[in-house]
Amino acid sequence: MKTTLIPGVAAPDFDKQIITNLLLDHVTQEEVRQQKLLIGIRNDDGDIYRLIGATKHNSFNNAIEELFDLDLTDELQDTEGTVEGCDAIFSAAE
Repeated sequence: MKTTLIPGVAAPDFDKQIITNLLLDHVTQEEVRQQKLLIGIRNDDGDIYRLIGATKHNSFNNAIEELFDLDLTDELQDTEGTVEGCDAIFSAAE
């Protein structure tokens, strides 16, 4: 899977856990957006600060499981289609 940070958007403290638990290649935002499935991660201000791209559903599902294991919430879990170009958007539970 590929990932990128959105320039100018602050990363939350839990970002360290994401990097530790997921095997991610750091690439440009353009490369990530070319992936078939996109996961957005929101910071504490509600802004998407990181994108994760997967080419296969299996990789996408594995990433989602890892993010749930980190106690993050997918706001698109019960939604069909994409929001802000993402198939899933995770954030810290409130």
